[in-house]
Amino acid sequence: MERKIAVTGLGVVSPVGNDTASFWNSLVEGKSGVGPVTRFDASGLDSRIAAEVKGFDPELWMDRREARKMALFSQYAVAAAVQAWRDAGLEDDGTVEPGGYAKNRIGVVLGNGIGGIDIFQDSYAKLLQSGPDRIPPMTVPLMIANEAAGNVAIRFGITGPAYTQVTACASGTDAIGQALDLLRAGRIDVALAGGTEAAITIFAMSGFCRLKALSTGYNDNPQKASRPFDKDRDGFVLGEGSGVLLLEDYERAKARGARVYAILAGYGATCDAYHLTAPHPEGISGTRAIELALADAGLLPGDVGYYNAHGTSTGLNDPTETIMVKRAFKEWAKSLKISSTKSMTGHCLGAAGAIEAVVCVKALQTGVLPPTINLDSPDIEAGCDLDYLPNKAVRADIDAALSASLGFGGHNGVLAFRRA
Repeated sequence: MERKIAVTGLGVVSPVGNDTASFWNSLVEGKSGVGPVTRFDASGLDSRIAAEVKGFDPELWMDRREARKMALFSQYAVAAAVQAWRDAGLEDDGTVEPGGYAKNRIGVVLGNGIGGIDIFQDSYAKLLQSGPDRIPPMTVPLMIANEAAGNVAIRFGITGPAYTQVTACASGTDAIGQALDLLRAGRIDVALAGGTEAAITIFAMSGFCRLKALSTGYNDNPQKASRPFDKDRDGFVLGEGSGVLLLEDYERAKARGARVYAILAGYGATCDAYHLTAPHPEGISGTRAIELALADAGLLPGDVGYYNAHGTSTGLNDPTETIMVKRAFKEWAKSLKISSTKSMTGHCLGAAGAIEAVVCVKALQTGVLPPTINLDSPDIEAGCDLDYLPNKAVRADIDAALSASLGFGGHNGVLAFRRA
């Protein structure tokens, strides 16, 4: 009999709150985390806004000396992982078997899109200015994408597998899906799974500007910039943060008295094999990813009450994703409740799918579905004519929720959650 996998811990660092409670409250209230860039002088860029994490204090979650040895994306991951670990009621005192679990049976699977791009940027600037002898010795260990998973494992003394999933904007979703597979296969008993990103740098934003991917028309009104499915959208807003779920066998979770938020019931992944940055216009493989997640979870389309959309607020994504939903959910698509919380968090790249997985879990737990803010005029001409929950949260007693992520390179990942 296949293992049932429970979500027992949640952790979030985000542009709208640095813990799960404040994050969730902000989403339900429709608060935007988008504002002017403060990390650097963005005056020379076409897009001068971002969804930055605000008020983050790494010393709440880790030792100061350890924090100084980490890139920002890794600090975010450790902070979210500590939250999830403690939320699940596991001992955080160096106990050999927290919750009765051997640490060599615990795994870490974290998604990341870009790694320590801030470290790369700053070290390369020192190379050009002062020569190779002035590059910090820890440049490479700090900037590589697997550093976050390694630091999370070190923080808890986890000696099971520690993997890094890199599938662009689907990374967080695919990391959770990979953890599900490991748990079902019995290779591990517990997983810290999610994603992290800290790419709000002049280097990254310049690249996205050159791609014409970022919103440029709302520099003077940044909270209105991220507007998925709206006819006045003009690109995505770069965000950052981390989301981590603690996953474990349902029966063991119940036996140790853990609170179960939801069941991670299914996962589907495909690739468009079409274009490096654009989704397939007919959403064929994206549709298949939804169908695979539904089948893996044993769900019919009509069983799903909420779909957290990738919903980037770009001209290509939103209509294509709507096509995917219509094809996968068929006649149920018109009744399905959909929202894009990127309207508030911006697009957190490799962390997005993990943060949005937390949204689905909270929606199942609370019976509240967060809105798509700034959706004032749905882009009907482009086919965006579904129920995207414009501007206000709604209450709905749902039994299942899906979270979808679509990444550069054509990566599609979908997670299915059931109510506990």
